[in-house]
Amino acid sequence: MTPWLVVVLLLGNFLLMAFDARQVTSGQRIIRVWAQTAADFVQSPVTTVTAGVSNYFSSFANLRTAQSENDELKQRIQELEVEVKGSSDLVAENERLRGLLDLKAASKYKVLNARIIGRDPSVWFDSSIVNRGSMDGIKLNMPVVTNGGLVGRVTAVGPLTAQVDLITRDKSGVGGVVGEIGGSNALGVISGTSKQNVVEMRYVAGSIDVQVGQIVYTSGQDGIYPAGLKIGEIVEVVSGSATTPHKIFLRPSSGLDSMQEVAILLYEPPAKPEFEQTLTAPKKK
Repeated sequence: MTPWLVVVLLLGNFLLMAFDARQVTSGQRIIRVWAQTAADFVQSPVTTVTAGVSNYFSSFANLRTAQSENDELKQRIQELEVEVKGSSDLVAENERLRGLLDLKAASKYKVLNARIIGRDPSVWFDSSIVNRGSMDGIKLNMPVVTNGGLVGRVTAVGPLTAQVDLITRDKSGVGGVVGEIGGSNALGVISGTSKQNVVEMRYVAGSIDVQVGQIVYTSGQDGIYPAGLKIGEIVEVVSGSATTPHKIFLRPSSGLDSMQEVAILLYEPPAKPEFEQTLTAPKKK
């Protein structure tokens, strides 16, 4: 027998013995245990890497889902904020219109509601444009008010719109009285100042007691506004003397900086008596 044949037979016998060999405790073939051990040695790192990659893509997908949900929530929050703002604006508008209706019911003059459609923010030309004009019966010098008080007067009229000069204008010239009409001698003229939402009352005698917090009303002596319209509250008094008038500053009560709707009083001052017309008429040359 040749040596190589002996080697082949020995190797075959060894393989048969190894294949048939079993563990004493479990009875499993030893070759199967070895094969499983080798497979575990290879499979374990592969499984770890595969699980890591799977977890990465799963986390990435979850992140994109969370981002999408976050975007949807942000959009919904914005929509809700718009809805809340719209509801608040609607409530405020209803309150303003209700105030104008109350004013219309309480006023002894015919009242026409109007909406502000344009503004001039300049302190030198304080004016607004309203959506009412001559076709609605609007005429020059008609008073404009809110439920808070006097706003100004109509100074230009078109068929569909009108210009309103506010009492904050420097040349407004509103006749006013401190306190209730008939119970006060503190008469003066109100005009605008360089300060926003502050007007000045001039020519009030320094000998008359005037206090911060008192209310000023129209006196009706300017021939434009009817008497009794609320103008504002006194916020500052620079006291005068027997020979020097007070300097009185008011805060208008009509909320000029936030008004959106106003009411136009279809009021025309009564005609002057004939003797007054004669006195005020220009002399012919």
